[in-house]
Formats: sequence, C-alpha cells, structure tokens
Amino acid sequence: MKTYPRVLTIAGSDSGGGAGIQADIKAISATGSYAASAITAVTVQNTLGVSAIHNIPVDIVRGQISAVLTDIGADAVKIGMLSSADLARTIAQTLDGFGIRNIVLDPVMVATSGDRLIDRDAVDVLAGELAPMARVITPNVPEAEILSGMKITSADDLPRAAVRLSEKLSRGDGKVSVMMKAGHIDGKELCDWFYNAETGEFTQLHSAKTDTPNTHGTGCTLSSAFASYLAQGFSLDEAAVRSKKYITEAIVAGSGYTIGHGHGPVDHFFKLH
Repeated sequence: MKTYPRVLTIAGSDSGGGAGIQADIKAISATGSYAASAITAVTVQNTLGVSAIHNIPVDIVRGQISAVLTDIGADAVKIGMLSSADLARTIAQTLDGFGIRNIVLDPVMVATSGDRLIDRDAVDVLAGELAPMARVITPNVPEAEILSGMKITSADDLPRAAVRLSEKLSRGDGKVSVMMKAGHIDGKELCDWFYNAETGEFTQLHSAKTDTPNTHGTGCTLSSAFASYLAQGFSLDEAAVRSKKYITEAIVAGSGYTIGHGHGPVDHFFKLH
C-alpha cells in the first residue's frame, strides 16, 4: 500500500496566510509531502504586521503533537516560532518519546523590524533542550548571533558561525547541521551556507536577490521545504539544495503579485501555473 511522506509542522497560525502554519502547509504540500499540524498560537495578522497573539495552552499543544504522531506518524518534523520557555520545553519533552531524527528547527527570534520575539528564558530552553534534538536548524543572521554569541558582519562570517552553532548545539552523536541564511548580508547576490555536521562539509547555495516586497514567510517556507525533502528520503545536502531552489523560485514567481498593502507572500504553488 502506498504511503505519503509525512511532515508534522509545529508553529503558530498566520491569519493573513503568508507565514506560520499556513505557509508551512503550502510548502510541504507543494514539495510533495503530507502536512499535519500542531498550532502553538493564533495571531491576528495580515501583510502589515501582527496586532495580537493568543497562545495555545501547552497541554493542548502537547495533545496535538501526540494525536498526530500516535496515529499518522511523521517522517520529519518542522518547528517554528515558540513564544515561551514552557512551550519549548513541552515540545522537546513530547517529541523525545517518539525518536524522530528528521527535526528541522527554524529558530524564529527576531522580527523583520529587529524586535526580539521571544524572551531570554525561551532562548535558553530552545538552545539547551530543543535545538540539540534537531537534525537541522535554519537561522538568519540575527538569530545566529543570539544563539552563537558571535557578531556576524559579512558573508565571510557565515561558515564560521555555522560551525560554531553546530558545535554549541550538538550533543554526542546527535550532530546539528546548520543552514545559514544570508538575507541580512548586503550585496546583489545571496549565498547561503549549509554546514553538514554529519560529514563536516559545506555547500554554498547561490541565488540572485529579487527586488520584491513579497518576502513574508520565506523562513517558514524554506524550513518546511527542507523537512519535506528529508521526509522523502533525500540526503541532508540534497534537501538543502532542493529547498533553496524551491524558495528562490517561489520568491521570483510571487514577485509580480499584489496581495494586501504590506509584505505579501511568496508563490508556494508556482509549479501549478
């Protein structure tokens, strides 16, 4: 009997549809996997920003995760923004009992405005308890600076930051690989760096920068695509290459659309047009 490659995404809901659970489900589906979800928060949000957040009680989050994994199962798990230390710890403890290796953590900590989105206690739990369970983390520059304690000022710093992060977060045989996103680095071209901690090798992922306001949810989309490709059995390096290609093409395809009055989404389903 045929089975789907299964991905569980654990993240908040974006009522505007461009980021969070909505972006995750679109990206996982568009890249060929089955998406299940555990919602951690409900946001009042559109292309102009977030005006309110309602956090889901941790026992309900735990219940959602357990309900999915005890019935449907998952070949990969993607984790997005976590609002509190208690929530991060609950997710870590819940996942620990299921032995899932393909965990992709998008350590969302800093808004586009530069504002911190989670407090110090939550960062400590994320770094000390949740991130070491991940096979891959996908930080941008500000997030990598918070997690590594290292200042990143140029593209040359990205591979060093990736290695430092991996060494800080890895525990024993559980090596944490790092997709260092270069979106905050100036230049006409983007060069993300993927550090495969299991082989000790780097992959450089080049793309041209696209001049568009439609970049809402790019981090959610990339990490979800990465989890989707791991669920399908691709190697770490191949999943990195494929997820980078997918988000790049989705940004380009979505650049010609206008949705709302602020930062619109990428075109997750560009292959269907």
